[in-house]
Amino acid sequence: MERIRTDILVIGAGSGGLSVAAGASQMGADVVLLEGSEMGGDCLNYGCVPSKALIASGKAAHAQAHSSVFGVAGVTPQVDYAVAMEHVRDVIAQIAPMDSQERFEGFGVRVVRDYGQFISPTEVQAGEHVISARRIVIATGSSPMVPPIPGLDAVPYLTNETLFDLREKPEHLLIVGGGPIGMEMAQAHVRLGCRVTVIEGEKALGQDDPEAADVVLQTLRDEGVEIVEKAMVARIGGQAGSVEVATKDGQDFAGTHLLLAVGRKPNIDRLNLEAAGIETTRTGIRVDASLRTTNRRVYAIGDVAGGLQFTHVAGYHAGIVIRSALFGLPSKASTGHIPRATYTDPELAQVGLTEAEARARHGDGTEIARFDYQHNDRAVAERIIPGFIKVMVVKGRPVGVTIVGHQAGELINLWSLALANNLKMSQIAAMVSPYPTVGELNKRVAGAYFSPRLFENQMVKRVVRFVQRWVS
Repeated sequence: MERIRTDILVIGAGSGGLSVAAGASQMGADVVLLEGSEMGGDCLNYGCVPSKALIASGKAAHAQAHSSVFGVAGVTPQVDYAVAMEHVRDVIAQIAPMDSQERFEGFGVRVVRDYGQFISPTEVQAGEHVISARRIVIATGSSPMVPPIPGLDAVPYLTNETLFDLREKPEHLLIVGGGPIGMEMAQAHVRLGCRVTVIEGEKALGQDDPEAADVVLQTLRDEGVEIVEKAMVARIGGQAGSVEVATKDGQDFAGTHLLLAVGRKPNIDRLNLEAAGIETTRTGIRVDASLRTTNRRVYAIGDVAGGLQFTHVAGYHAGIVIRSALFGLPSKASTGHIPRATYTDPELAQVGLTEAEARARHGDGTEIARFDYQHNDRAVAERIIPGFIKVMVVKGRPVGVTIVGHQAGELINLWSLALANNLKMSQIAAMVSPYPTVGELNKRVAGAYFSPRLFENQMVKRVVRFVQRWVS
C-alpha cells in the first residue's frame, strides 16, 4: 500500500475536477487527481460533446432537404448513421487530448486511475494508494437515472452513456423523458431519418418559459417528432428490436429502441461519505455557499453538489474552490447569472428569472421587454425567423432573460454578463452592434424597453417641441 500526502486531492476528472487540478497545480499546489473511468468525464465522453456532434449531423441532413427556399433544389439526404456516429467519435477524439492524463501530468498533477473512497475525514483509498490531503474536492459528477419501471430490467434500453455506441440507425426510437436531453436527441434522430416518439409524464421542456418551449415543441412536431405529454410510464416490455411502452392512461407505444432521458443522479455510491462525516441530500452532497461539505476540509462541485447540472457550472464552481482552498479567501457561489441552453433548432436559452418567476418575486414591479426575430433583418435574410427575446426588468435592470430562436445559446452570453455585473438596460442600449447580425437582437430588445418612455411620453414631446422652437 502506497501512502501519498498532498495539498489538494481531486476526486473525478470531469470538467470541474480538471479545472481545479490544472489551476491548483499551476499555482504551485501539490495535486493528486483520481479518475476510475474516462478522463474528461460525462461531458466529453457521453454528454455535451457527442450530443452536439450528432445534432450537427442532423442539421446537415435537414439543410439538404430544406434548401429550395434559397433557390437551391432540396434533395432527400442519404444518411449513413454509422458514419454519423463515427463523426461523433472523431469529435471526441479531437477534444480528448485537452483532457488527457498526459496533459495534466505535464502540469505536475499526479493522476491515479482508480476510484476512491473515504476511510477517514482526511484520507481516501484508491486501489493500492492511501491519499491524505489538506483539502479534498469531490467532482464525481452524475449518471443517468434509471427509474424502477416494471419490466425495464428485462428489456434492452439506452441512456446517454450507451446511445453513441449505436451504429445501426434506429427505425423507431422511443424516448422516455421530454427534458433537454430527450428533445435534443429526438430532433437529431428524426432529422437523420428515424421515427421518433417522446413520452413525457408532465410537460415537455417543463422547466422553461412555456411560451418559449412551445416554439421549440411546435418545430419538432412539424419535423415529425411525436410528443406525448401527461403520459406517465406504467410498464415496459418486449425485447431487442421490439420494445413496448405502456402508460398509466392506457396508451401503448411500440418501437425498435428505447432511450431513457428522465434525469440524473449524483455519483456518490462509491465514496463512503459516512467515513468522512459528509452529509447528503436527496439531490447530492450537502454544501454551503462556499461549496464546503459538512466536513470543512472537503468541497463538492458540479453535478454532485446537487444544484444546477451543467458543465459550465462545474467550471464556475472550480474557480470558487480555487479561491477558497488555495488562497483562503472568502468566496461564495451564486446562481442568478448562470445561463442554460437547450440545443434544439431553434435553441432555447435562459438566464436569471423566467417571466413567471419574476412576477412572483417582484409583482407589479416587473416590466417585460420583448423583440421578435421576425423584425431582425439578418434573421429574415437567412429564413430563421421563429423566435423571440424577452427580458424581465425591475427598476431599470434585467433580472432574467428568455431567448428562443437561432443562436439563442450564443445571445444569452451578453445577458449573463449583464446579470453578473448588475448592469442597467441603458448600458445594453448604449451598445453598438454591427448590422446585420442576429446579435443585434440584444440591443433592439433594450430599445424596446425604452421606446414607450421616449415615444409615448408627453413630457418628452413637449421638451422636443420647445427645443425645436426656441433653440437655434
